[in-house]
Amino acid sequence: MISPPARQPCGVHLLSANVKPAVHRNLYDLTREELRGLFVQWEFKPVHVARLWKYLYLELVDSFEAMPRLPARVRTRLAAETQIGVLPIALETDSSDGFTRKYLLTLADGEKIETVLMRFTGRVTACISSQVGCAMGCVFCATGQMGYTRHLTPGEIVAQAVHVARALRHLPPQASCLSPEHDIAQPWLRNVVLMGMGEPLHNYDAVMQAVDILRDPNGLSLAGPRITLSTVGVVPGILRLAEEKRPLHLAVSLHAATQAERAALVPVARKWPLDELMAACRCYCEKTQRRIFFEWTLIEGKNDSPDHARAVGRLLHGLPAQVNLIPLNPTAGYDGAPARSEAVKSFQKILAEEFSLPSTVRQRRGIDIAAGCGQLAVAAG
Repeated sequence: MISPPARQPCGVHLLSANVKPAVHRNLYDLTREELRGLFVQWEFKPVHVARLWKYLYLELVDSFEAMPRLPARVRTRLAAETQIGVLPIALETDSSDGFTRKYLLTLADGEKIETVLMRFTGRVTACISSQVGCAMGCVFCATGQMGYTRHLTPGEIVAQAVHVARALRHLPPQASCLSPEHDIAQPWLRNVVLMGMGEPLHNYDAVMQAVDILRDPNGLSLAGPRITLSTVGVVPGILRLAEEKRPLHLAVSLHAATQAERAALVPVARKWPLDELMAACRCYCEKTQRRIFFEWTLIEGKNDSPDHARAVGRLLHGLPAQVNLIPLNPTAGYDGAPARSEAVKSFQKILAEEFSLPSTVRQRRGIDIAAGCGQLAVAAG
């Protein structure tokens, strides 16, 4: 059995030395317990922690002046030594689909990331980033094409979810969608998918700290099943997830069912070959008793044939799995085309009828504003 990864760098580093701490401590970086420890150090009453947490994650305030129920001495100390790490909007773009809005957000050091607000029937989802850029280099992914700059801090990850939750609060009354003709109930943040810029398991510790904060029942209270983490196949991270039994959904970007084909699309497969990845997936399922969502970007003429469908069925045999089929979204750095609808239907039919393997076709959202799967990126400079 593959040994679980340690809590230090393994292969690609899980934490990066080039993440510079802010001058003032970002409150979004801290769990409620860590915030309580800070208040004990300052000799403030624990009741003030509960009030501050409510201001941050229920009332979603963006300044200490908006916290009148905290004593002046507490607000003064907070303002002197901490900050509320709100991410300013550099650009906000709405899709013509009426359901999708993309935000270009500015980090404290001037770097930028993209975050997407998506609406579906009965739910709102935030697609958030875990890195500036990505080191994995998937050939059809715009983030991979831009390269890697740095990891995000826990607070920078949390701030994206808070941003979306706050944006929902500021929609006009009775308008829970981006345009009146697409009115959908439930205008609060229900789901978070770590499928934005970056590889979450390359930045494991910061991502898991952020997940703990997002799940806190006294804050945004996002239940584990409402959080999905997508990985390109960072084996040490998958094994660590298995050991820690983190209560979240795991999605694995597969895209090919042979080592040679996968390495051509996903360069990191040369570091963690397909057989090692599948062994890690089996270990994860055994230890957590959870299924894995396997993502398959359908590229015309590359991986969309009936033979490819059968290869997927054989590869996933015996695993509690579901396949998420994603017709390729266009990016500037890759000239492939999405599979035709007939090929998608045939692929899905083979999985169901020959292998009893459930699958879904991902709803396409925000393609016209480059907010779809694999399209997020920030231009150099």
